[in-house]
Amino acid sequence: MGAYLCPPSVIHGEHAVETGQILAEVRSRHPQAPWLPRIDRIAESTGIVSRGWMLPLEAATAPGRGSGLRTPGVGPAREALARDGFTDQEVNRVIAALEAIPAPQTVEERTAPAWAAVQTYGERAARQALEIAGLDTSDVDCLITSHSTTPALPGLDLSLLNQLPLRNDVLLLPATQWACIAGTRSLALAADLVAADPDRVVLVVISEALSTTYQPADDTLESLIVRLLFADTAVAAVVTGRPRTESVLRLDAAWHHTLPGTSDLHRLDTRADGTHFVMDRRGPRAVQETVAAMWRWLRERHQDDTEAWHPDLLLAHPGGTRVLEYMEQTMPDAWPERLLAYSRDSYTTGNRGGAAVLDILRRACDAGQKPGSRTVLYAAAPGLTATALEGEWL
Repeated sequence: MGAYLCPPSVIHGEHAVETGQILAEVRSRHPQAPWLPRIDRIAESTGIVSRGWMLPLEAATAPGRGSGLRTPGVGPAREALARDGFTDQEVNRVIAALEAIPAPQTVEERTAPAWAAVQTYGERAARQALEIAGLDTSDVDCLITSHSTTPALPGLDLSLLNQLPLRNDVLLLPATQWACIAGTRSLALAADLVAADPDRVVLVVISEALSTTYQPADDTLESLIVRLLFADTAVAAVVTGRPRTESVLRLDAAWHHTLPGTSDLHRLDTRADGTHFVMDRRGPRAVQETVAAMWRWLRERHQDDTEAWHPDLLLAHPGGTRVLEYMEQTMPDAWPERLLAYSRDSYTTGNRGGAAVLDILRRACDAGQKPGSRTVLYAAAPGLTATALEGEWL
């Protein structure tokens, strides 16, 4: 494969949303929820005290601009009240009271400001990544982008081409639906592109406003967990076919794995009030299957090594701490401890979706790594699909 990765840029959401703020909002809105007595223990189990959002919490919890009684419903409501014997004056008072009830935000009200933020954050991350790599916008030959919770057409690829700006012959590869594997799979695709043309420069940009899945009206336990988990982040990185002074990691091999019949375990549902992230409790077990498959891939890849092979770093985004624990329990006993330290550190400030692996990689970069340190990057995403990469620090 022989692709070379420069240090990624990471732009965290600038609005700090504390777990205590979320719990207070949930308590006030759902005082009768059956899981409310356990809410503090549930929040503590995530290990997340604060997460950064591109927009403040108030943007997600504010009512919509419309009223609870939509215009088409006024006529039938009046007729029903009149049939029940209400006077015209009483009917007017009831209709006025119903119209004063705020409606939930619409898809447009939730998505439009988030999409604007995704573009702004993505541009900042892209410019910073190019600066880190010592390159200019004119040097970019290919752009790979992802943003899963803010659907738009044209998407982030066209936005960046115009705003940076990039050359008009740049190959644009939007990968919106990659979600949590956007980091690993974008790097794998970039590595294939530079293998075909070593002089090619590939820019990867992932900008995720996962806070758009915060749905105040939902009263399910799964919705509570979604509220607590997600953070907003934009990341970017440059991949080249030849080593540069700024290169920090050589990517040597990629692995992909998809489990048929699991597309219903995690998904985005678009409803009248915006995007809902739906999780099935069978999800972690399915992710564990991809982890086991990755272990087999690494074992087969290194079965002829004269010394017992092991990674020095494992930069993984399996979706949650439960699967991180499974990874620690199932890796060979001879492997070093704390392989997942940077992954766990990243999770303390939220699940970043497709941006997570590059955030984890940045933490490893900032800590400093010995040349030759063997590294595995892994992520799993709704589908259920996974991608891993193996490489060495330069």
